Amino acid sequence: MTLSSATATTQAVVNHHLERFAALDVPGVVADFAPNAVLIVPTGVLRGVPEITPLFQTLIAEFAQPGATFDLQQQVIEGEVAYIRWAAETPEHTYELGTDTFFVRHGKIAVQTFTFKATPKA
Repeated sequence: MTLSSATATTQAVVNHHLERFAALDVPGVVADFAPNAVLIVPTGVLRGVPEITPLFQTLIAEFAQPGATFDLQQQVIEGEVAYIRWAAETPEHTYELGTDTFFVRHGKIAVQTFTFKATPKA
């Protein structure tokens, strides 16, 4: 696979991931992960789709509330690696800064890191 074809594949997977998240589609979001994917979050490491799914169920439930917004501020793709930076607002939190890094292999997310700075609303 050339760098440009890897970049195109990674771009397609990340775009699908973001589209499914925006559509509040948990099965669509987790379908982007390889069965043995690793997701590193501030609370630890989630291994495999069965451990990753509850995180997205919780996030999508929060972002499904009226008035929630998501602002993708930066997206960089280089070969099999993608980086996004974002901000968001939900009725529960102000997400001042969020970042995700993705490693895509064979058309699936193999590794993702996810962190954010959120302030709870009173």
